[in-house]
Amino acid sequence: MKRIYCHIILLTMVLAGATACKSTLEEYNPGGLTAESVYTTPEGFETLVNAAYSYQRWWYGKEEGYNLAETGTDIWTSGSGDVYLDLTRYINLQAGNGALSSEWRELYAGINLINGGLINIDKAGLAPTAKSTRTGELSFLRAFYYWHIVETWGGVHFTLENTNGIVSTANRTPVDTFYKQIFADLNTAINNLPATQPQWGRATKGAAQAFLARMYLTRGMNQEALDMAKAVIANTNYKLEPVFADLWKMSNLKSKEVVYTVNYNEDFALNDLANSALNPYGHGRGSNSGHMLFLMKYDNLPGLVRDLKNGRPFVRYMPSRFLLDLYTDADARHEGSFWQYWFANTATNTLKVGDTAVYCTNKEIDNALEATKKYQIYDRSKTYNADGSVKDNNRYEQLSKFMDPTRASFNEAQSARDVFVIRLAEVYLIAAEAELKLNHADLAAGYINEVRTRAAKPGRIAEMQITPAQVTLDFILDERARELAGEQLRWFDLKRTGKLIERVKAYNPDNAVNIQAHHVLRPIPQSQIDAVTNKDQFKQNEGYQ
Repeated sequence: MKRIYCHIILLTMVLAGATACKSTLEEYNPGGLTAESVYTTPEGFETLVNAAYSYQRWWYGKEEGYNLAETGTDIWTSGSGDVYLDLTRYINLQAGNGALSSEWRELYAGINLINGGLINIDKAGLAPTAKSTRTGELSFLRAFYYWHIVETWGGVHFTLENTNGIVSTANRTPVDTFYKQIFADLNTAINNLPATQPQWGRATKGAAQAFLARMYLTRGMNQEALDMAKAVIANTNYKLEPVFADLWKMSNLKSKEVVYTVNYNEDFALNDLANSALNPYGHGRGSNSGHMLFLMKYDNLPGLVRDLKNGRPFVRYMPSRFLLDLYTDADARHEGSFWQYWFANTATNTLKVGDTAVYCTNKEIDNALEATKKYQIYDRSKTYNADGSVKDNNRYEQLSKFMDPTRASFNEAQSARDVFVIRLAEVYLIAAEAELKLNHADLAAGYINEVRTRAAKPGRIAEMQITPAQVTLDFILDERARELAGEQLRWFDLKRTGKLIERVKAYNPDNAVNIQAHHVLRPIPQSQIDAVTNKDQFKQNEGYQ
């Protein structure tokens, strides 16, 4: 590849280290790093490992990653502020997409750094326990990054070597080869990682097992997926949060339900917002921006001005009508995931501060009832057309999972919120899907009911229970949408199950207009296509120019 950067001198620019909140990954950034000092001293090697974690921040909690992992599916479509309509609605998706270029560059830079670390770890002078742990962490991260690459672009460039200069050729490697290495790396991680780590955000044995369960499920290895999922479920370090809404409190970022997280620091300077000394590309990763992306346009409505509690609305993504229809009245995940009410924070002729100012609902409100209310109502027929397509892409029930009222000011774009990459609830649903595919619908229903019991409103657990006859692959995808909406998994779920095209066409009219069969892969960035000299071997993915 012409530009997989990471000559070792790059370490002086990317020593981000994945940190968040307090007691998390330590930053270590000594001056004058050289290849010799990085690979041959314990302190230098710790810097390399911390830097290897940092590339997760280019995807998790970032607009590019949300667009690639959540939009273009059955459950999300474009708000008025969406800047990647080609990803969300497949409007002329081509190789020039900026989000794809950024993620390609960073994922391969992370792979290159990790390859160098694993090749040279014996030289680092690490104590045996530290060497084992760091081997496990780097192996986990390589599997993690390669999964994003192979699922996004298919059988593209694969290497276990590190590049110390310009390489002008790239290879096309079968998808099976990627997964063979992913399985090998995750088994190495499981065998080397401890059950817990002293610093929040580092990979653990449980995280590797949970991710391997996801990988086995992706490749149809259902018994293996079930075995891994069961191991995580049996691990007493993890348990479901009793109340779904409590998962999203800023005070609860270290919930025992979280199996693996990408963490951010309260000190935003450590998250590389604009520090060119830590960033070779001249722009910053910054902190979690998920708190802005799903918000509706509230701050030009009567009784409302932008404030800290209600957030900074970027109006990027809105839920499909189908997603909101998935929740029953007994399901607390609706209120735990979406905001419907906004309360006046400035007085008007008809509203006092604290009065209801806006109500958004997926239900239809009788016009006569609506006329009796002082507040604005945006109901089903105001937001969506009869066929489920969008009528108003500014006003809608908004995803509230990632909101952060602890920011310093109402215009602050950064959040120290960690990104939950794997939760125990997902592991239960992995086990359920594996059991279904093993023809054990009764056992699958049991795992799903564990999740739905927690999701039930008080006194309504019985209404939330399902029978084995109800368990189908589509039901599991619906359940994953209810539980995991917005958590950067949906596109992968639909691709994994072969349901992407089918469900977008069935349930999301706005995204269905332009979607085609080749959209199960994304276009290789044009910058990469232009850079290689072996263009006859390394070609663009089918369907793209």
